[in-house]
Amino acid sequence: MSLFNRCRIILSVFFTLFCCLCKAEPVFYMNQVAYDARGAKTVVVRNDTKFVPGILFALQNLKGKVVYIAQLKGPLKLEEWDKNGYFYQADFSEFKAEGKYKVYIGTKDFHFQSDWFEIKENALAVTTIPSVLSYYNRQRANTPTEWQADSVVKLYGSEKTVDLRGGWCDASGDVSKYFSHLAYANFVSPQQIPLVTWSMINTVQTAPRLLNKLGSYDGMVNEALWGADYMMRALSKDDYFYMIVFSYFNKDPKARRVVGLKANSVTTDEYQAAFREGGGMAIASLARISQLKKDGDFKSSEYLAAAKRAFAHLLANNTKYDDDGKENIIDDYCALMAAAELWIATDSTLYRDEARKRAQNLNKRMSPAGYFIADDGDRPFWHAADAGLPVIALCRYLDKEKEAADRTAALSTIKRALDYNLTVTDNVDNPFGYARQSFKFRGAVKDGFFIPHENETGWWWQGENARLGSLATAALVGGRLVYPEKGGWGVKKELAEYASHQIAWVLGCNPYQMCFMYQYGKNNVPYMSSNFGHGSGKGGISNGITGKKENPDGSGIDFKMKDDGNEWRWTEQWLPHAAWYLQAVTAMAAQQ
Repeated sequence: MSLFNRCRIILSVFFTLFCCLCKAEPVFYMNQVAYDARGAKTVVVRNDTKFVPGILFALQNLKGKVVYIAQLKGPLKLEEWDKNGYFYQADFSEFKAEGKYKVYIGTKDFHFQSDWFEIKENALAVTTIPSVLSYYNRQRANTPTEWQADSVVKLYGSEKTVDLRGGWCDASGDVSKYFSHLAYANFVSPQQIPLVTWSMINTVQTAPRLLNKLGSYDGMVNEALWGADYMMRALSKDDYFYMIVFSYFNKDPKARRVVGLKANSVTTDEYQAAFREGGGMAIASLARISQLKKDGDFKSSEYLAAAKRAFAHLLANNTKYDDDGKENIIDDYCALMAAAELWIATDSTLYRDEARKRAQNLNKRMSPAGYFIADDGDRPFWHAADAGLPVIALCRYLDKEKEAADRTAALSTIKRALDYNLTVTDNVDNPFGYARQSFKFRGAVKDGFFIPHENETGWWWQGENARLGSLATAALVGGRLVYPEKGGWGVKKELAEYASHQIAWVLGCNPYQMCFMYQYGKNNVPYMSSNFGHGSGKGGISNGITGKKENPDGSGIDFKMKDDGNEWRWTEQWLPHAAWYLQAVTAMAAQQ
């Protein structure tokens, strides 16, 4: 008798015992879009009671044939989210045959099974990149109303107008346009329009064959040029970038202003973007897109010239624009991206030296525990959107750096950061593999799943799907440098699993079984409308799941479809989510 048939007999026995003991049907949580054939693949199973020890699962194909059998991993307890449940993982990462399957637990007459799912080569890239591109195209601030209003938008506190046509509306409920919208909080600034643009250029340069196969190459280039052209208009005659065009959530387009932004939509004339306030990523995007040798509304050479001007200006004025007058880790990684892209584009020693300085700053920010220090003291770096960007910035720098000592130092930092990400994520039972983090809360450093709701912004917390995409990207791009392996996604198993878990969570493998990519999967958030005909779009990604609303430290778990107008924290689409998702699936496809 073959080993496979013996396993089927054992499986049947275990299933029979299991079915006799089970009082309620188990729940299956899965990536509702598709699984990459070369990547890590897991379905999570929850049950009210423990399964019998050694319980097995099977993959069944469309013909009803069992094609793979393995043991469920578990049980795992996650009492912070679910006091009564027992969780198991059905890990079938080693199974690579393309097709449609379901996870099956039971016998012929009495069984439980997941929904059908698909396994195929470059599954997520092939299935979703065209829709992500289409989402951004629909988010363009290009309706006649916006185009006219933004051609003569006023500066806050002045009658002076500037031409800031173009760009993308920030979210499905907000038609404002941001380089970064939390600058006043200093340590929480997310990268917005410039990050989107850089992400698109990265995909164009990293996966051109895939984009051509999908018929999306020219579209991705054109969308990146759209972002670059907006940043060109946003570069003032004084060589700083205007940070925000704010709508005040007003239907009147004439209400729009160029502003600096504080809590509760309080606006100021502090609209100059520092490195950490979108300026660094804008420089990086303009320098990188110049290398495509493609013209948009501006010439390729003008993109590079603008990046040089803006970089020189921020070298002299950055701390003047930082709200607290001090640089922190976000300045370092954004300035590193800017310097690295300019170094790659020009081979100038000026940019080489600036890139090395910023890389060294990041190296020095590494704590003994393995997380970065955000300030000049002991504040751990955590970020709801860009947690993986320090590693990605170092990786991009290493695309150019050849000096052995500098490479060794940067690689050591990347390795320690990735090791920490795995350690902090795995130091509790964590059946979904959700990326955990360290943060300072009321004077003490603690670890948790979600960001603290009580933080420097005074009010802002939301689902962290962009953070998950950024960490998945860092695990793959950084992992190929410090933990390379042949086959699969080109990294060791633990990093592949980590990356897969983050993206699977976004696509439905989470406790709410919610696929946050709109019009994909089985369950979606409701449509959200916005001014000028904008709103939710297919391929856009919503904010996602948070800690319990009432818990200031972000503990517990929460997701709400309705919350008296505050449901945006969970359901609103936001530009950075899809940008980081695009980077992650590009990294997954890059090894082909």
